[in-house]
Amino acid sequence: MRLMENAMPPAEGTITTERRDALLLIGINRPAKRNGFTPRMFRELAEAYTLLDDDPSLRVGVLFAHGDHFTAGLDLPTIAPSIQRGEKLWPHDAVEPLNLGTPGHRRRTKPMVAAVQGITFTLGIELMLAADIVVASDDCRFSQLEVQRGIMATGGATLRMAERAGLGNALLHLLTGDEFGAAEALRLNFVQKVVPRGQQLEEALRLAESVAAQAPLAVVATRLNALKAVERGPLERWRNSSPSSSACRARRMRRRA
Repeated sequence: MRLMENAMPPAEGTITTERRDALLLIGINRPAKRNGFTPRMFRELAEAYTLLDDDPSLRVGVLFAHGDHFTAGLDLPTIAPSIQRGEKLWPHDAVEPLNLGTPGHRRRTKPMVAAVQGITFTLGIELMLAADIVVASDDCRFSQLEVQRGIMATGGATLRMAERAGLGNALLHLLTGDEFGAAEALRLNFVQKVVPRGQQLEEALRLAESVAAQAPLAVVATRLNALKAVERGPLERWRNSSPSSSACRARRMRRRA
């Protein structure tokens, strides 16, 4: 991983990281290729997510992209050999950026706010849907276009698009691979805020700072419980809410003592 800087990134791209108090800014950095993802970028992204989860001084991650576009998706010429060999694109036991619960990989516990702009295709949509809060610039261009390439989206789009927007709305875009804008993404609950171009990172940082100002254990417990409600149903959320609430209350009482 590289700290945020003005130097030209390597040809295969990189992931920048920058600490700002309790925030970890995670930048996709291959603007010359519309931030198309290479194996190196996947590995470094997982390492950045792992750093966020493992460092107790960090409370919230902010995922963004350098340049004009969030990402055009996979750089297939560099990614295809790894896929054909059945290799994982991120290290074993690292936090999985797509948060799918893949066996052998960890799921993120701390919140992630994403700021997206310009071209946000395929993997870009999947990464932002795997985040918790998404701020989009009003110039965003979204497309889950795998069907146009004769493949199926496997990074969580078929699951999360249907969960956020309803089956019909999800299939409208999944089965046509059409391009749609920020207003449609907002209507379908794929993003939570739309701002003028250039303001997306500033707004994402503002939201992340607001989250980071809250009690960290309560934030983590609340996020995980909300995910359980979506992934396992409301009864599972209710069964698991009492232990989490008790742990938060006990920690608060110890601080007061």
